[in-house]
Amino acid sequence: MVGTPHRRCPIFYARHSIQHLPRFGFLIEFPSNEVILEAMKRLLLCLFLATISLHASDIWGTDYPAALTQASSSKKPILLEFTGSDWCPPCMKLTKDVFEQPAFEDFAKENLVLVKLDFPQAKEQPAELKAANEALSQKYQVEGFPTLILLDSTGKELARVVGLKLRTPEAFLKWVQDNRK
Repeated sequence: MVGTPHRRCPIFYARHSIQHLPRFGFLIEFPSNEVILEAMKRLLLCLFLATISLHASDIWGTDYPAALTQASSSKKPILLEFTGSDWCPPCMKLTKDVFEQPAFEDFAKENLVLVKLDFPQAKEQPAELKAANEALSQKYQVEGFPTLILLDSTGKELARVVGLKLRTPEAFLKWVQDNRK
């Protein structure tokens, strides 16, 4: 870093002072406190942003039987999202453009029980979750990703969308309201 102040830490043999370094001595330069502080600020900002992005996933569950119980007691419809979160570009776009938007999150918290059924290729999943997701995929005859299935509070299918047809939170909210009974 040009022009950045550094502290010098002399490394030399005993009995030599900083003013009289031996010819074979050398110096190690450490960044100044300001440089270290700036790096720490950037690291904290990255951690904060990562925490915010994880917040969106807090509204999604992965336990279908628990979602049925919750929907039955709250009389809310269930939204199943069959996704390939780490390999499916339309799934990633749907998540970014719709599911991570405040309009969707606010609506979903009040009106839906959300279940994400993920089929990743690079991420590891517990064997029981993988088996449960596969069983639900067969039960609902999922043939492509992303697939969104809206269920009533008893688990009966109300509507389904395959692919990236709902590109905005507004389009998604309209779809839910049009298909809700």
